[in-house]
Formats: sequence, structure tokens, C-alpha cells
Amino acid sequence: MAKPGLDGHSNGAEQIAVAARDAGFEVIYQGHPTHPGQIVAAARDEDVDIVGLSILSGSHMELVPDILDRLRIAGVGAAVVVGGIIPPDDAEVLRGKGVSSVYTPKDYSFAHIMEDLVALAERQRAATPA
Repeated sequence: MAKPGLDGHSNGAEQIAVAARDAGFEVIYQGHPTHPGQIVAAARDEDVDIVGLSILSGSHMELVPDILDRLRIAGVGAAVVVGGIIPPDDAEVLRGKGVSSVYTPKDYSFAHIMEDLVALAERQRAATPA
């Protein structure tokens, strides 16, 4: 779980990180703010299944594609999910660039989000050669 960008709101990211831990995930939360290079290095070094990005600054259309490109270059095959204030049209563009899921404040059921993340992690594990 990472918080790129300069917005000062980390409540949602922290709540998701705690919920994920409670659901049995090993969570690496990098705090706020985190540079894209730090996010990619942690994803590579920790061999993560999912990279969660929380962006409320409105910079999702710049930061997310940058992080996706950096992950590809680094050979990281983790799924990427994004949360924040993201308009539906932007969410579709991000999905088209490779984002697995986009969550907004309308997605307030942590149980549902955790179910989605478990299914995503299982798909990632199944797709990764042993």
C-alpha cells in the first residue's frame, strides 16, 4: 500500500491497510508521501502480489501510468489497484492501461474490497510460475 502524490489525506489508505492485515494479507505500508521509484523498489524487493495506490491529489492520471511503466520495466508482475477521488471516465482509462481495480469513496464496504483483493491475489498467484 503506497500513498504517492502530495495530498495530505492518508486515512483511507491506512484503513484499507489495517483491513487487509485483518483479512490475512501481509501488508507493506510505505506511508505518505511515497515516490514512484520507492513504490516500485518495494514491490520488486518484497515480491508483492498487489500494489495498492491511494491518490486524492487529482494526479492519478500522471502518477498511475508512471508507476505502471516503472513496474513493467522492473519486471514486477503485481496487480495494481487504485483508490481515491477518481472520476468514472478516468477509472476506465486507468483500467485500460492495466489497473485491475479502482475504488472510490462510493466503495465503502471494506468486506467487499477485501473479497475483491483476495480473489485478485489468488489470480495473481495462479498466474505466476512457481
